[in-house]
Amino acid sequence: MKVLVTIKLPPEVLSLIAREHQVEGYDADPPLARRQLLKSITDKEGLLCTITDRIDAEVLDRAPALKVIANYGVGFEHLDIEAATRRGIMVTNTPGVLTETTADAAFALILAAARRVVEGDRRVREGEFRYWAPFLFLGQEVHGKTLGIIGMGRIGQAVARRARGFAMKIIYHSRTRLAPAGEQELQASAVPLETLLREADFVTLHVPLTPQTRHLMGSRELEMMKPTAYLINTARGPVVDEAVLVAALRQGVIRGAGLDVYEREPQLTPGLTDLDNVVLLPHVGSATVETRTRMAEMAAENLLVGLRGDHPPNCLNWAEIQEKK
Repeated sequence: MKVLVTIKLPPEVLSLIAREHQVEGYDADPPLARRQLLKSITDKEGLLCTITDRIDAEVLDRAPALKVIANYGVGFEHLDIEAATRRGIMVTNTPGVLTETTADAAFALILAAARRVVEGDRRVREGEFRYWAPFLFLGQEVHGKTLGIIGMGRIGQAVARRARGFAMKIIYHSRTRLAPAGEQELQASAVPLETLLREADFVTLHVPLTPQTRHLMGSRELEMMKPTAYLINTARGPVVDEAVLVAALRQGVIRGAGLDVYEREPQLTPGLTDLDNVVLLPHVGSATVETRTRMAEMAAENLLVGLRGDHPPNCLNWAEIQEKK
């Protein structure tokens, strides 16, 4: 069958697909242009894509033979799953594999924001490190502080495990509460969102992007936080109202933030890069050699299994497609 791969994959993963199918690959880092996607998809039965590819009805209408969409990543807000399901197209993703890596990134942002790591690095490079003084360039302690986790899924729980090593008090708010054994293991307490925002020294976001979570953190929520608190986002950019966050950071509503994702990524809200009290990463939450390679392998496996007509390991709409048959 004919397969379109819209991202640069490790050669060994690409060859794995090529053993069974005819592959049209994209061997570059910048995202595939929309016009090229629309042109290349017309005769394909398989598609391996990622978050930079908007797979909507326009794309699907150009691909009458398409059977499987294998998404390289966990999030799928860029995929029109309903439209794919109506056409009998399987949609898959790569959950679980990036849990620990993303948790590492979230905790790295907590530490970097609190201890002013990026700002300090810049000052040293610019020759501003001329002497040591007791109260110069002070940050905030992380050890023993209160961590508020919004979204206690796999990644939220992994962050909680790291926080225990820093003797942090862990409170959380989640759509689904953990079992008592899970709360005991993590030493975490479920609280209403308002309580979390008022009590946490660090608020870290680990929710999917849905209509309910879009702008979950707006002006009301930021104003509930302590003026000494930090907001960390490694989830999805639109979960935070970025313009409101810029204003809050400027005005001292909260002390700082650490962001790996952005509302209109890769574009940033004006003023964000002017602030010293925010750490900015280029969406690298899962960016380790091990994790990104395993994500590629999982996406390829999903694609190959689906093209064989079997149930892919991580199919998001399998039950719905079976009901249509």
